[in-house]
Amino acid sequence: MTYNVVKTEQEWRDELGERYAILRQAATEPAGSGALLDEKREGIYSCGACGAELFASGTKFDSGSGWPSFFESVNPDAVQLKTDTTLGMKRTEVLCANCGSHLGHLFDDAYQTPTGDRYCMNSLSLGFTEH
Repeated sequence: MTYNVVKTEQEWRDELGERYAILRQAATEPAGSGALLDEKREGIYSCGACGAELFASGTKFDSGSGWPSFFESVNPDAVQLKTDTTLGMKRTEVLCANCGSHLGHLFDDAYQTPTGDRYCMNSLSLGFTEH
């Protein structure tokens, strides 16, 4: 896939600092450690690498997983879904469709939501702007 935002890995490393491992190397922050986990204000969650809008606060819910969770993206083209077979299991990785940065994973186990989907995101992969 071709992304709108393209940088060298060194440029990403310099720009992202501590967020680099999560956003560009698909690392995962420890459960319960993210600053946005308990965020309750109205606003927009964006990509922590490029600023593209990803999720609206009205789609955020407490999944009990330890990571910010959403039941849908702001639009279907905001995220890219990719099969992830690391760690000996098959999962769906969620990437920013604008820059290709790793955001988290998508699971279909959120029966309490209108879509049944749980976009399980790393806080460090997201930015937040209050409305």
